[in-house]
Amino acid sequence: MERFFNNTNKQSETLAVVIPAYKESEKVGTTVQAALQQCSTVIVVDDGSLDGTAEAARKAGADVIVHEVNQGKGIALQTGFARAQELGADLIVTLDADGQHDPAEIRDFIDAYQAQDADVLVGNRMTANRNMPWIRRRTNQCMSWLLSRIMHQRVPDTQNGYRLYRSEVLPYTETESKGFAAESEQLLYLADRGFQIGSVPVRTIYQDEESSINPIPDTIRFLKMLVRYTQQSQRGVAVPIG
Repeated sequence: MERFFNNTNKQSETLAVVIPAYKESEKVGTTVQAALQQCSTVIVVDDGSLDGTAEAARKAGADVIVHEVNQGKGIALQTGFARAQELGADLIVTLDADGQHDPAEIRDFIDAYQAQDADVLVGNRMTANRNMPWIRRRTNQCMSWLLSRIMHQRVPDTQNGYRLYRSEVLPYTETESKGFAAESEQLLYLADRGFQIGSVPVRTIYQDEESSINPIPDTIRFLKMLVRYTQQSQRGVAVPIG
């Protein structure tokens, strides 16, 4: 497993990359190969694909875990986190399998982690978002503004799945949401626990693929998650612990 020297606590730490994937047989191999240039441990969770995603990831050199049926991105992330912890990773970087995240920027997350006092770092596309479809840009800005207000921490791009987590925060990332809303729910739980959430400028590579995110239904799911979270907070329900 990749090791690097942490300038903050003067200790050596290990890194693993987790990539949730669903029907990404054409892109996952290239993504894995690029990630392996930055980190020697890349874990791919094939979330019930039927198109050869697992085979392509294995061929590229990933440690692959297969869900027999599709369970959603939130569950796929939890599976990947569990595997990274089994391997003893101190830090976990998550990125998408579809090629929209540049694995070369993993180094930027490490540099930012060494420079900042943060437990979680979230990629920020909003400083260079001209290529982002207008409706996705506006939806993201609204969601990020709302979540930042609730968390009392400014996170400019809360919908971004390109992230770095310290392993200590992982027990508090288990969510009720199973799909894309899970990543927003994670941030709420982590903020509740007092963890510091920072950001790292990243670029997003838009190609000819169709996004897995559908702004209208995903916004509805996001709002339902937010209502549930608010009701639980008002009732004093404890934050889930894995």
